Amino acid sequence: MRIALLSVLCVAAGTAQATVPCGGSFSDFTSAMKAEALSRGHSQADVDRFFANVRQDDRTLRADRSQGVFKKDFIEFSRRIISQNRIQNGQRNSSKYDTVFDQIARDYGVSRGVLLAFWALETDYGAVQGDFNTLNSLMTLSHDCRRPNLFRPQVFAALELFERGDFDPARTQGAWAGEIGMVQMLPEDILRNGIDGDGDGQVSLKTSPPDALMSGAKMLQGLGWRAGEPWLQEITVPQSLDWSLTGLNHQQTVQQWADMGVTARSGDLGAGDLSASVLLPMGRNGPAFLAYPNFRVYFEWNKSFVYVTTAAYFATRLEGAPVYNAGNPDPGLSAGQMEQLQTKLEALGHDVGGIDGILGAKTREAVQAEQLRLGLPADAWPTRELLNRL
Repeated sequence: MRIALLSVLCVAAGTAQATVPCGGSFSDFTSAMKAEALSRGHSQADVDRFFANVRQDDRTLRADRSQGVFKKDFIEFSRRIISQNRIQNGQRNSSKYDTVFDQIARDYGVSRGVLLAFWALETDYGAVQGDFNTLNSLMTLSHDCRRPNLFRPQVFAALELFERGDFDPARTQGAWAGEIGMVQMLPEDILRNGIDGDGDGQVSLKTSPPDALMSGAKMLQGLGWRAGEPWLQEITVPQSLDWSLTGLNHQQTVQQWADMGVTARSGDLGAGDLSASVLLPMGRNGPAFLAYPNFRVYFEWNKSFVYVTTAAYFATRLEGAPVYNAGNPDPGLSAGQMEQLQTKLEALGHDVGGIDGILGAKTREAVQAEQLRLGLPADAWPTRELLNRL
């Protein structure tokens, strides 16, 4: 199953915006992109070859607008995605590439479970890498006016890869949003972080697990991964906890959480001086986790809360953590009800990041603020009671 769809949103914030306007005739847009490529110093011959057969892809646009899977809650999503087969394949790949993972730990400080989880969720360990022509997808999304400035830099990065001999505009395929290879990296990220992990003289993210895994590790390191530190850990929380202190927008030291009665469900909590947030993806009656600084790096890879939490939890499972305690969370809202809630929250002055029916970080913060105002348990989990009260 393809799940890399939101990782395109993690393009580096400092990327310069292109000058070519979106929309209009795709042919005219392509001509303008070619002119910009020439202005960037690329040769006429390379530009002509690179853009020779580019086409607009309606299938890419349909995929971009069909992201309903991220409207599922954490329990439903994680149970759908984390199968016994994926866990067993992860264990086999961990053993098969043991020396690669050991080298990654030494060089980049990234734990093997983290990369195995990305490898599994993005492409089922390389089995399902996407069948979209990468250049067509990038050009289509650059031409589309929904968020073109996220994609245009990737077109010119792909051109640079083409000039290096690492990208075939006619044959390179991947995800609909332009990610390539086993761990689904965008062209800019490949330029910055591509590693020849198997020593064959090429960076082959589609066919070489060592190349893909080491490149992904370097990317995570560059995004701020802290070597040797945890990322997510299941915890048990007392019912007397001040729920308004929970959520990614609140942090305390591990020792402070421990003093408030938070305990590890298995093993020990992280170092007492580490900052951490208590994460309740489905409220105070559902699963509970301690999210460490490395957890925030996940959002540089993918912006979806439910995807990030699932990927981080799956990484702990691959390293021996037990199945989480699902608890008995209060029933959540349907996508339609979530949109109603977001509309009401916006009317009250909250920034929820758009009316999309998805319980993202901004909606959670707004929910928690309104729960606190109304005297409800402020655990950031929206319920029908909250919707009715608003």
